[in-house]
Amino acid sequence: MLKKGDKKLINAWAFYDWANSVYSLVISTAVFPIYYTTLTESFVNIEGKVTFLGTQWDPTTLYDYTLAFSFLIVAFLSPILSGIADYVGNKLKFLKRFCLLGSISVMSLYFFEGEETLWIGLLFTVLASIGFWGSIVFYNAYLPEVAHPKDQDRVSAKGFINGYVGSIILLILCLMLIQKPDWFGIESTGVATRYSFILVGLWWLGFAQITYRRLPVVEKKEKLKKEVFWNGLKELRKVAKEIKEYPALKIFLISFFMFSVGVQTIILMAGIFGSKELELPTADLITVILLVQVVAIFGAFLFSRLSEKVGNIKALKLAIIIWGLVCLIAFMLDKSQPNVGHYFYGLGGLIGLVLGAIQSLSRSTYSKLLPETDDHATYFSFYDVTEKLAIVFGMIVFGLLIALTGSMQWSVLFLAIFFVLSFVVLSIMKRTEHVK
Repeated sequence: MLKKGDKKLINAWAFYDWANSVYSLVISTAVFPIYYTTLTESFVNIEGKVTFLGTQWDPTTLYDYTLAFSFLIVAFLSPILSGIADYVGNKLKFLKRFCLLGSISVMSLYFFEGEETLWIGLLFTVLASIGFWGSIVFYNAYLPEVAHPKDQDRVSAKGFINGYVGSIILLILCLMLIQKPDWFGIESTGVATRYSFILVGLWWLGFAQITYRRLPVVEKKEKLKKEVFWNGLKELRKVAKEIKEYPALKIFLISFFMFSVGVQTIILMAGIFGSKELELPTADLITVILLVQVVAIFGAFLFSRLSEKVGNIKALKLAIIIWGLVCLIAFMLDKSQPNVGHYFYGLGGLIGLVLGAIQSLSRSTYSKLLPETDDHATYFSFYDVTEKLAIVFGMIVFGLLIALTGSMQWSVLFLAIFFVLSFVVLSIMKRTEHVK
């Protein structure tokens, strides 16, 4: 078994980002949301609604609520599963199972091709989301076991950078597939897009095998009992009480909830915003999202170095300010503006600068703030549940405002409030030994 801090162990851990980030980019952000918007527009009624479960829905609101539902399920399941993982001592087993669920569900999106198969698109959107985020619970919980506290900023950033590089490579291939389907002997852009979903699933599942071979497995021989299934929720309540004894950790989690509402909602809805609100061509949208990933590599690296000089909290506060600026600029964009596509490119570059930065810094900052404990999975489950509830809240608010106003611009502007609140909360956080 490789020791904590070993380069081979760190590289193997970080490589799971390479494997799974194609889901975040191609399915959550770039190709699938645009495909969903384009496809549903082909069968909406005169009022611009689609029928699902006997009810009329705005397609964007329906997709929004579907994602929120998936995150709600993950928020409920992850503490239960992390409790089981702590009991049996094998986080890797659960990482593998969620990865398998996610990758197969992504490939199943291939069968979503029209109004009759809308249920397939929504069902496997939920299952793929559960698979991805469920695996992240156990993946994140390995960080304190893989790297020493002084190295966790860089190791966390390394994971995100690996993810951006890997997902960029596959997105470029998918873009070629979609724009030039005849090069690959594929009959249409729509079919090529569906093939890209299969590529994502195969990439995710295939490259994850590299991570599996290196991560430590600590098996406990206790047999599972019925009460074990609820240990996670009990441990979560225990963690919630313990957090009160650590003011810095408590304040950070409140701020983390606030900025996660904004960050994750923007990431999930950016493609649909550009497609439906600004009416930009698919090629431009995917290219902008590709730009975001490229810039995010440098952003994650830049902010990891910045945090070493000025501290995690100051670096996070700068990232939060930039995210608030993103909301303001997005609100000001309008499809009638000359060269609106150029402005959207600029906005994409700004998002990229702080996308990897805020994700990487928040993960490593939380890891540094943790008390001495062997229950890393439970503490990271609490972190994960906090993030998922923030996403559920953000997506519901976003979808509700779309339904009420008929515009995504007001929804985006409203998200800026959460960044302001997050900045204020983080400003009252006192310095600790590990985090400044």
